[in-house]
Amino acid sequence: MSPRQAVALNALALYAISAVLLLAFYWQLAYDELPCPLCLLQRVAFVALAVGPILTIRHGPSPHHLGLVVIAAVLGAVISSRQVLLHILPGDPGYGSTLLGLHFYSWAFLAFAGALIAAGIMLVFFPLKVGEGKPPATGLIEHAAVWLVMGLVALNALSVLLECGFSACPANPVQYQLLEG
Repeated sequence: MSPRQAVALNALALYAISAVLLLAFYWQLAYDELPCPLCLLQRVAFVALAVGPILTIRHGPSPHHLGLVVIAAVLGAVISSRQVLLHILPGDPGYGSTLLGLHFYSWAFLAFAGALIAAGIMLVFFPLKVGEGKPPATGLIEHAAVWLVMGLVALNALSVLLECGFSACPANPVQYQLLEG
C-alpha cells in the first residue's frame, strides 16, 4: 500500500469516527439523553482512536500510529464491555435507548472490535518500516477529516462541561449541571 493510499484510508477512518461521535452527540441533543460517565469514557476512547489516523495524515504512515489505534481500541472495548456486563442480566432494560435493537455501548464495543481487527489486518498484510512513511501531499478531504474530528471533540468537551460542571459527573445524569436553575 502506498503512503498516499494509507493517508486516504486514514481519512476515511476519521470520517467513520466522526460519524460515531456525531451520532452520539445528535442523540444526546435530539432525544435529551445525557451520556453516563462510562458513555463519556467511550467517547474519549473514540477520540483517542482518531489520534493514529491524524498522525498518519500529518506525518505519513507508521506502525507506531497503528499501535496507538490498537491501544485506544483495546481501552474502548474494555470500557464498553464493562457497560455491557453491567446490563447483561435478563430483564435489565439497559442504559438509554437503542439503535437497531442494540444499546450504544454494545455498538461501541463492536466498533472498537472492528478497529482492532482493521489495525491488525493493516499491520499483518501491509507492513510498514519505521521511517518509511514519508508524509504525502494531503488535500482538502484529509484536512477536512482532521478538522471535523477536532470540531466534534470541542463540541463534546463543551457538552461534558455543561453536563458535569466542575465536579464528578453524576452516575445517572438527568440535566446539565451548569444550566440548571
